[in-house]
Amino acid sequence: MLVNCVVYQDGKKLAEITKREIKSYLSRPDCFVWVALRDADAAELAEMQDEFDLHELAVEDAHHGHQRPKIEEYGDSLFAVLHTIEVAGDELKVGEMDVFIGRNYVLSVRNHAERGFAEVRARCEREPELLRHGSGYVLYALMDAVVDRYAPVLDAVETELEALEEQIFSGKSPRENIEALYYVKQKLMTLKHAVAPLLEASGRLYGGRVPQVCAGLGEYFRDVYDHLFRLNQSIDTLRDTVATAIQVNLAMITIGESEVTKRLAAYAALVAVPTMIAGVYGMNFEYMPELKWSFGYPLTIAVMAALDSYLFYRFRKSGWL
Repeated sequence: MLVNCVVYQDGKKLAEITKREIKSYLSRPDCFVWVALRDADAAELAEMQDEFDLHELAVEDAHHGHQRPKIEEYGDSLFAVLHTIEVAGDELKVGEMDVFIGRNYVLSVRNHAERGFAEVRARCEREPELLRHGSGYVLYALMDAVVDRYAPVLDAVETELEALEEQIFSGKSPRENIEALYYVKQKLMTLKHAVAPLLEASGRLYGGRVPQVCAGLGEYFRDVYDHLFRLNQSIDTLRDTVATAIQVNLAMITIGESEVTKRLAAYAALVAVPTMIAGVYGMNFEYMPELKWSFGYPLTIAVMAALDSYLFYRFRKSGWL
């Protein structure tokens, strides 16, 4: 679906045009066209390929989707794949933004993402002195918007992790804690798969041999790289925290099981002592002392009670009971 199709000249919006007018403006050296599509089908992509002379491999990647974040050069043009991540209830919804960049055109294709990029276009139009850089600045603005949207998602995951850490010592079911921690780990992996490849790719847009469409914008792309670098470090830190929390939870399970084992062992000892004494006097030998003593039975019961009372005191003092 076509979202909008606008032509810009000298950093200012010139007009909204139809798809049939694109080629007439592409021939003008002082203009560039920015077309935005949403959930484009094969026919729409083929139409844009014909209008902008897009590379067939890039169009194929955009059509099939589910690409790893990347930035590829095709002659004088660039093809960028960015992952969009949105919080949908307790889950993370992953979308994709495919951006084709040429000297005098920008084609952005948004797939499986609810939130649009109208504010990015408005921002660019408020900054005509920067928009004079052409399509390269639009690529920066789109990348910057996508990367900035990662931060609130990461904050939400971090808040969820902090709540789970408090539950570890609250007596909640260890199984539920481990499952919840594993889901948090999956969310962090989703963010990692979006950030880490883009971090590597964005490093090629400043310093050294920079693609021609990005010339003069090195400090802006370096800013995007810095944001991605900090996000990547934060994700790695949270992943380590999740791993530690899982280990602590497993240790709590082991401690709980050892406490049960100690209690069972203590109760077994309390039963074993009188059982041993009763077993001795239960032997059917003819000549056994105290068998015909009138105080034998009460004395034996008293000894059993005394020994069990002493053992109970020692177990309670040592924390076994």
